[in-house]
Amino acid sequence: MPGAHILAGFSLGFNHRRELRRLHADTPPNSSILGLAPETLLSSGITVLALDFDGVLAAHGSPVPLPEAVAWMKRCEALFGGDKIFILSNKPTDERRQWFAERFPAMRFISGVRKKPYPDGLNKTAELAGVPPAKILMVDDRLLTGCLAALVAGARPCYIRRPYVSFRQRPAAELFFGLLRRGERAFVRVISLF
Repeated sequence: MPGAHILAGFSLGFNHRRELRRLHADTPPNSSILGLAPETLLSSGITVLALDFDGVLAAHGSPVPLPEAVAWMKRCEALFGGDKIFILSNKPTDERRQWFAERFPAMRFISGVRKKPYPDGLNKTAELAGVPPAKILMVDDRLLTGCLAALVAGARPCYIRRPYVSFRQRPAAELFFGLLRRGERAFVRVISLF
């Protein structure tokens, strides 16, 4: 059913409201992937990375990651191995797949599963990587999609509060997703009162 993942975000979000509230409260306002030291992640027991694309690696709708995201992924690849890094995006375009195939051939896109916040993508990641979900870090700029999917799957969520945006390239899309992120934060604050 189209839009089922949106309804799932609200119902699963209510079920995980306390964890979402704590995640939001504990995440610094300026957090980005550049603040995630791969060595620290590995020492904390993370062995697999699942990365959202829009907002995390590039501005919304961009076909390729930003240069600083590429440099960060190279550091992660050197430490974790490319086969332990997955792209888990609700928009896995062919152009993005091609870019990764040429530059990071060991990294894989997760597709053919229900969209986040369903845990299917992280369950598939765990299966392909041969690890339990608790060893996976899901990095996402949305509380009710990737972060919630991590909580549902038993993986670890990493909330990016300062996503990459480009109002010059896609003003309407960036405005929409900015409002969506604010709405999610407000929703989490309200439901955590129950």
